[in-house]
Amino acid sequence: MSNWMLLCFALVFVVLAPFAGCLLAGVDRKISARMQGRQGPPIAQPWYDVRKLMAKESNAPNRFQDFYVACYLIWIVITGAMFFAGMDLLLVLFTLTLGEVFLALAAYCSGSPFAQVGAQREIYVAMAYEPMVLIMAIGFYLFMGGDDGGSFRVIDIAQSSEMAIVPMLGIFVGFVVILTMKLRKSPFDLSMSHHAHQDIVRGVATEFSGKTYAMMEVSHWYENIMLLGMVALFFQNGGWTGFVLGIVVAILVYLLEIWLDNGFARMKWQTAIKTGWVAALILGLGNIAVLLVMA
Repeated sequence: MSNWMLLCFALVFVVLAPFAGCLLAGVDRKISARMQGRQGPPIAQPWYDVRKLMAKESNAPNRFQDFYVACYLIWIVITGAMFFAGMDLLLVLFTLTLGEVFLALAAYCSGSPFAQVGAQREIYVAMAYEPMVLIMAIGFYLFMGGDDGGSFRVIDIAQSSEMAIVPMLGIFVGFVVILTMKLRKSPFDLSMSHHAHQDIVRGVATEFSGKTYAMMEVSHWYENIMLLGMVALFFQNGGWTGFVLGIVVAILVYLLEIWLDNGFARMKWQTAIKTGWVAALILGLGNIAVLLVMA
C-alpha cells in the first residue's frame, strides 16, 4: 500500500473520527437512558453540548490548564492519525500515553482538590491498563513472526493473510477488559465519569469549562474511535471480510461496554489495578507463551 494512501487514511480519521465519535456518544446516552427507563436525549445531543460549550467563555483557574488540555487533544489526534496511517504500534501506544499525561497535568494544575484526586486516579488507572496494552503490541509482533520477520507496523498486521483473533484470543479478551478503563466506563470510571454517580464531582474535569471542556469531549470522540480501531485490528486479513468483521465486532464490543457501564457499580482503584494486572498476567502473558510455543 502506497504512502499516499496511508496518508489519506490518516486524513480521513482526522476529519471523520469526531463525527463518528459524537454519534457513538449519542448512542451511548440513548441506550443508557433506555436501560434506566428514561426517554433519553437525541442522538445528536453530544454535538449540541459541544457547540454550546464552544460559545461559552472558559473560566480556567490558570493559563496552563487550557494549554495542557489543548496538548491532550493534539496528541490524541496525532496518535489516531498514526494508527490509521499504519505506523508502528509501539509508537502509537507511547504517544497515546503521553496524551493521557497531559490530561492528568491539566487536572493537577487546576488547584481543585476534586480535580487533583481525579488526576491521581487517572495515573492509577494508567498503571492498571498499560501492561495489557504493551502485551498486546508484543503479541502482534510475535503473531507476525517475531525475530523471523515480525513487525510492529499496523499496516503489516492489517494486511496479514490470517486474522490474529484465533492465536491472540487471550490477548483480545484481556484488551476488552482494560478497554473498560480506557473508555472510562463502570466499574472503572474512577478518574472521571459521564454519569452522575461520581464521588469526586467531575473528577479530572471538575475545573474544565467552556472551550476547554469542549476540547476534552472532542478528544474522547477521537480516542474512542482509535480504541475501537485497535479492536478491529484483531480481525484484519487484508481483505473486505476482515474489514467488515472488524467493524461489526468493534460495535458489539462498544455495546458490551455500555451494558457494563450501566450494570455495575464503580469499584476502588485498587480493584482496577488488580484486575488490569491479573488480565495481563493470565490472559496476556499466557497467550504470549502460546505464541512462543507456536513459533
